[in-house]
Amino acid sequence: MTSTLAQTPPYATHDVANQPPPLSPYDASDDTALLEGLRREGAGWAEPDVRRLGLLAGGPEAQEWSELANRHEPVLRTHDRYGHRVDEVDFHPSWHELLRVAVAEGQAGAPWADGRPGAHVARTAGGLVWGHTDAGHGCPTSMTYAAVPALRRQPELAKVYEPLLTGREYDPGLRVPTEKRGLLAGMGMTEKQGGSDVRTNTTAASPTAEPGVYTLRGHKWFTSAPMCDLFLVLAQAPGGLSCFLVPRVLPDGTRNTFRIQRLKDKLGNRSNASSEPEFDGTVAWLVGPEGQGVKTIIEMVNCTRLDCVMMSAALMRRTLVEAGHHVRHRSAFGARLLDQPLMRNVLADLALESEAATTLTLRLAGAADRAVRGDGGQGAEQAFRRIATAVGKYWVTKRGPAFTAEALECLGGNGYVEDSGMPRHYREAPLLSIWEGSGNVNALDVLRALTREPGTAEALFGELALARGADARLDAAVARLRSDLGSATPSGARRLVERMALTLQASLLVRHAPPAVADAFCATRLGGDWGHAFGTLPDGADVGGILARSLPAAN
Repeated sequence: MTSTLAQTPPYATHDVANQPPPLSPYDASDDTALLEGLRREGAGWAEPDVRRLGLLAGGPEAQEWSELANRHEPVLRTHDRYGHRVDEVDFHPSWHELLRVAVAEGQAGAPWADGRPGAHVARTAGGLVWGHTDAGHGCPTSMTYAAVPALRRQPELAKVYEPLLTGREYDPGLRVPTEKRGLLAGMGMTEKQGGSDVRTNTTAASPTAEPGVYTLRGHKWFTSAPMCDLFLVLAQAPGGLSCFLVPRVLPDGTRNTFRIQRLKDKLGNRSNASSEPEFDGTVAWLVGPEGQGVKTIIEMVNCTRLDCVMMSAALMRRTLVEAGHHVRHRSAFGARLLDQPLMRNVLADLALESEAATTLTLRLAGAADRAVRGDGGQGAEQAFRRIATAVGKYWVTKRGPAFTAEALECLGGNGYVEDSGMPRHYREAPLLSIWEGSGNVNALDVLRALTREPGTAEALFGELALARGADARLDAAVARLRSDLGSATPSGARRLVERMALTLQASLLVRHAPPAVADAFCATRLGGDWGHAFGTLPDGADVGGILARSLPAAN
């Protein structure tokens, strides 16, 4: 007698239908706003590389690296099998593959060694597309990028380490830094008792008999990427809070004291190890004068804050692409989701937010590039960079969590399931608002810039003036903003900075985006014709024009 069970098809009860195909492979650089901004900010020469990197980022191999690096989290080994202290963190091979590509593609310190105008813009554009993979490995590349200008405050140290920090070869493993083919740098700033208030740091730096060399004793509360080769660390020297270079391995080949107490169990950013190290007789070299630690690292902060804006914009774009792909292939109530009027409204609203974030990110990168190179208008660009980076860091990173949540909802229950990838993006988004100064810190920093550096307000309004007369709602918003600056208070800092960000984004879109995008943005973000959730664009908005520009080609 023959059994019929073995002949039963695996889905005898139903056909699998109305499910979208996998998104990958796709082109992460298929983003009109990004490519236009790249050219506009002086790095059009990098477009072939950005396009090539976009195809790699959206390819199945890189997407698998990202998934595996987050699924197989880093593991701390404090001791070897014999009981020797080693303080090493083991990563999944996918982590190393992601970093290998990122460093080779100039996502670490490479722009500082690139003489071409626009090199820093090219790096930012590359980050906007490579950010479609994994956000965690962007931490060590960001810190390496930011460490170079701080290290230049001590030319003799920069002469030794900068060529390795600006190279394009990833060389993992703890060895003597000068014997490696490339280096990554981290930072150790915050402590338990202070967080962003680094002036309360208690880690002590004691001078040795060798000039410029100190020993550290103390702790750090949140030091990411502990397997970096070098760290810039803040500690209290006899002359006050100072900046120090701490290598994991000393020039004689011995391990520097860098005891990793534990790794943080974080909400997101799971691929990246964030640690609590302790110093005890740790050898360190002074960077910049004693007592000027904050002044020494301020350029580092400018760089990492820009990267927070960049990564938030990348997450927005990545989740918008996922949502757009889903609604193209999914039908409900007799029509494709993409053809449903309310879903189109949601997607168009998300597209406005994404384009505004991307355009502002590239404008900030252009200001940074011109400021550090000393190009024409350096003073104005430096002042604009100073205030606009803090404004952008506050606002774009604040929009990230709400944006990713709405994009996730476009997938319905499918988006709430881990293997869609959307929950990982959602957990990642809040970090970028916290890292390099929370919302309050950045909002208050904007007020500090306005009161202590008068040129910053002039630079901001100079930028806004470039769009004067193009949109009455924008002109009115600029006038209100100028009127309100004189009465700014700490308790109202968030409200003021939000308006500054929206006005700045609107001015950029009015100048550089098509009328469909600029008009809808001004009507909603400045004109008040907007609800409290995404998907509340007014009936008069050119939703079709917005979507035609923003959604990548179907695959």
